[in-house]
Amino acid sequence: MSDDANLIERFLEMLVAETGASRHTLSAYRTDLEQASAIMGGSLSCADRELIKKLPSRWRHLQNSTVARKTSSLRRFFGFLVEEGFRENDPSNALPRPGVVRSLPKTLSHAEIGNLFRLIAEGLDCDPVKPPALRLSAIMELLYGSGLRASELVSLQRSSLSGDKPFLIIKGKGGKERLVPISQQARVAVRRWMEFVEPKEVWLFPSRKSHISRIRLYQIIKELAVKAGINPANISPHVLRHAFATHLLEGGADLRALQTLLGHSDISTTQIYTHIDSARLVELVNNRHPLSQRNLAR
Repeated sequence: MSDDANLIERFLEMLVAETGASRHTLSAYRTDLEQASAIMGGSLSCADRELIKKLPSRWRHLQNSTVARKTSSLRRFFGFLVEEGFRENDPSNALPRPGVVRSLPKTLSHAEIGNLFRLIAEGLDCDPVKPPALRLSAIMELLYGSGLRASELVSLQRSSLSGDKPFLIIKGKGGKERLVPISQQARVAVRRWMEFVEPKEVWLFPSRKSHISRIRLYQIIKELAVKAGINPANISPHVLRHAFATHLLEGGADLRALQTLLGHSDISTTQIYTHIDSARLVELVNNRHPLSQRNLAR
């Protein structure tokens, strides 16, 4: 199997694990990437900006929406390659940016989140508490409570949680480290789980050979959703990250703070959540602006 073919397969596996991508979505990504790889002579994964610039000329006959989809597929693919350390730079900024409406992220309601954590609490009330229940509690507290990416969570090291400090040291996309706030409740959940992890283990969530995989994390979340009466098609680690962001904005956080918490290098990535913030801003103007306090009919 060529490097492109191998990396495309690994990328598609990541999509399933982190976002629960449908069969139709995976097929579209595969088609876009394999066609681009064919144009690049099988060297898409190592192509530089100059080579990438040649792709749009092959898309001139396509509709704007199709070009946008292909561009999105390639941007996400190159982002994956950089994040996983398969290449050092991302050449996708050489691609066109067709003006299309970006779809809104899936999220969960407060009630659905409540159902998930009630089920977790039931598992923690058992005597004795089983290790899988403690692991599940720690995982959910970190995914929903801190907005971690699936890749960031599974690769957490024991040393990421430094003493009683209220933050985690996370190595995110591009190998960049950032500090992520962690609640007292999450710290307790993680500490309880760590009592069942061998002290010599490097990883916070170990498996037989390394740490748990993104696929296994995806399965754990799906299993919890089924028990909580939530359609498993509507949940994934990435959906929990979106719920973290959505509920923070609803609670009054601003986009700049959210950008820092999510580890977005560009505020434009965070702006997908502005649809959530808009209703709050309208309410703010209507209720807090000085003119709203005046009797304009006077």
